[in-house]
Amino acid sequence: MKSGQNTAAVFNLIRGSFVDGWGIRTTIFLKGCPLSCRWCCNPEGQSTEPELAITPEDCTYCGLCADICPHLLLPDDVGPVVDRDLCGNCGSCARICPTNALTMFGELYTVDRAFEVLIRDKAYYDRSGGGVTIGGGEATFSSEFTFDLMKRLQAEGIHVAIDTCGYMTSPLSLKILEQADLILFDIKGMDNERHIADTGVDNDGIIETLMHLGRLGKDIIIRLPLIPGRNDDEATLVKEAALISSVGSVRRIDLMPYHEFGVVKYPRLGLVYPLDGESPMPRERAEEIAEIFRKTGIPTQIGG
Repeated sequence: MKSGQNTAAVFNLIRGSFVDGWGIRTTIFLKGCPLSCRWCCNPEGQSTEPELAITPEDCTYCGLCADICPHLLLPDDVGPVVDRDLCGNCGSCARICPTNALTMFGELYTVDRAFEVLIRDKAYYDRSGGGVTIGGGEATFSSEFTFDLMKRLQAEGIHVAIDTCGYMTSPLSLKILEQADLILFDIKGMDNERHIADTGVDNDGIIETLMHLGRLGKDIIIRLPLIPGRNDDEATLVKEAALISSVGSVRRIDLMPYHEFGVVKYPRLGLVYPLDGESPMPRERAEEIAEIFRKTGIPTQIGG
C-alpha cells in the first residue's frame, strides 16, 4: 500500500511503551488538538505547527540566536526572549543553539517517514500482542495523515490504537476510529457547561461518538482525567460510571489523577498555566474513586 506524502508535526515518540494499549507498543504523538483543556499536560500538543521552546536557565548568552533572528533578544539575566507574534517558528535559532536553551516542540513527518520508524519494532509487537498507538494532541485532528498511516500499518499486520478526545472535526476523523483496532477514549466530564469552560468545546458530540463506537463493538479503553474540584465530584463520577456501563464494549477503565508534570512546559512556550497552585490528587482519593468504577464490573486501574 503506497502512502501519501501528507505531513503532520510529531512532538514525541516513545518506543517500548506498556501504558497505551495492549502489549509492547510504540506511541507517536501528533501536534494539534481541537480542545484546550485547562489541565493539559502536553500544551505543546495543542497547536498543529512546530513551536519554539525556551529554557532560559540553559542560556549562556553566546548571542548566536540574536545574530540570526531579529525577533530574539538577550536581556541580562533573563535568557532568550522572543516576540511570539512575529516568530515564524522556523527553528533556525534552535538549530544553532549550543546549549539547547532554544529547542523545537515538534518536527514534521511524512507518512513514509513515520511508517519506517514505527515498523522497526514489529517483532516486539508480534511477540507481545502489542502494536502502535497514535496519540496527541488529538490523533484524528491530522486526519489524512493518521488515516493513511493507520491503514499502512494495518496492511503489515500491526495492531493500531487511536488515543482520542472523541471530538470529531471531519467525517474522516470518525472513520479513523471506526477502523482502528483499539480506541483509547478520554472522558473529561459530564456537565456540558462545565465541559465548555474547562475544554473549550461541548461534550454532546463526544458522548455520541462514544456510543456509536460501542454499537460497532469496538474495543475501548476509557481514560478519565480526575481534576480536583472540576470533574471528581460524586454526581459526575456516578454519571460517568453509568455511561461507561452502557457502552457495552469497554475493556478497561484507566483513571488519570491530576498531576503537575506538564506545568514546566507552559513558560517554555510563553504561556501561563491555567491551574497554577492546584495540588496533585492524593492516592487515597484516587482509590476511593476507583471503587465507584469497579462496581461496573469493568477492570479499573489507576494510571495508563
